[in-house]
Amino acid sequence: MKNQRLIKWTKWVLDFMFVSGIFVIATVPFTLRLAGLYYQSELAKHYWLILVILMFSGLLGLLILRELRKMMRTVLEKNCFVNENVASLKRMGIISVVIALLYGTKIFVVPSPATFIIILTFFVAGLFSEVLACVFSEAVRYKEENDLTI
Repeated sequence: MKNQRLIKWTKWVLDFMFVSGIFVIATVPFTLRLAGLYYQSELAKHYWLILVILMFSGLLGLLILRELRKMMRTVLEKNCFVNENVASLKRMGIISVVIALLYGTKIFVVPSPATFIIILTFFVAGLFSEVLACVFSEAVRYKEENDLTI
């Protein structure tokens, strides 16, 4: 019972993050310009490049949230060891590495400690997603084997 509440709460958080992520991406051009005025002259100087990186990585973040939401549906249905979740984990791994590469390009324009942390975090998340995809793939294989056993 307690796990079910946690799962439903997590799904609600993911749904909220997805909707608020759309809002954040829509406001990035304005907030980035504002940050360029008050935060750092480099932001104003490289506005368009940083805007593209932030917008593209935001859209990729939404794709990760979409995959997580799909996976949460299978958890709520109590059928999480399916090939669709393996594919979702693989997609999340690829997307995470792409985000790390995007910020890897930003490091040459506007280097900051936060950029290094983002690169490391998404690179590790990409690796972790790929490992989890392998684990889920094995679990799916065991489940299918078990389902065929009389």
